Amino acid sequence: MTSPRALLTAWNLQAKKQLGQNFLNDPNVARAIVNKAGVTGDDVVLEIGPGLGAMTIPAAASASRVIAVDKDGRIIDLLRTELLAAGIDNVEIREADILRVDIDAVARETGRPLVVLGNLPYNISSQVVVQLIHARTRIDRAVLMLQKEMAERICAGPGSKDYGRLSVMLGYCAQTKVLMQVRASLFFPAPKVDSTVIGIRFASPVPFPADDETLLIRVIKAAFGKRRKTLRNALSQSELNLEPPSCERLLEKAQIDPMRRAESLSVAEFVRLSNTIGMHGRAQGTDG
Repeated sequence: MTSPRALLTAWNLQAKKQLGQNFLNDPNVARAIVNKAGVTGDDVVLEIGPGLGAMTIPAAASASRVIAVDKDGRIIDLLRTELLAAGIDNVEIREADILRVDIDAVARETGRPLVVLGNLPYNISSQVVVQLIHARTRIDRAVLMLQKEMAERICAGPGSKDYGRLSVMLGYCAQTKVLMQVRASLFFPAPKVDSTVIGIRFASPVPFPADDETLLIRVIKAAFGKRRKTLRNALSQSELNLEPPSCERLLEKAQIDPMRRAESLSVAEFVRLSNTIGMHGRAQGTDG
């Protein structure tokens, strides 16, 4: 593996800070991430942000096919050259913003659930995770490298200061696991913080199904929108259009103390609350 610094210099390119580009500089770490993803010859890999190909090359060596999506058209020719030099011919590179990619359509095209790999820049990490949640029926598993802080938020449990909207949404439909830590010094340019690799395996069926998943997401968002407030106040001051007395009654009906705060609720309690609000909305002839 040619060092990212040498490659960028040879091609007269620089990492784009606005794209959060920090290129992995250690082939052993790249191989370890692909191994932890359990990529086999039966898998089609969707790689988010292949960059200079650190993970693309070992993924392609194990998978039947890799679809690599990168927003930065400047480095695509460089990546193609690196793949050619490595004798890799089962990678399709698509220049696109991953947030605008229809993952359902990609999976339908390949005819099988996808394995998602990616070294995600901080500024789009949460949006990508939400995108994967919405497309989860087309994804078998995902292994993502994230800034340590983001990984801690995603994997946090109830009662933790890191527990939030993403923790609950993923807890609803997936099992998450910390797989390995990656030091900042193993990237070029080196970011200011270390990274964490996490694994996400989506559940089918989900253990505590919501009557209306769209409403569940709205309830989670409302509850954490003012996380320092009690649930009674946070929900009544949200877009759910519920008056404080109604919030209190609904919380009590869902067997949740109105004075609790969002970070204390389990996934099952959020589902119960969402289902209760949904029943109230249907009884009132609204969407809650």
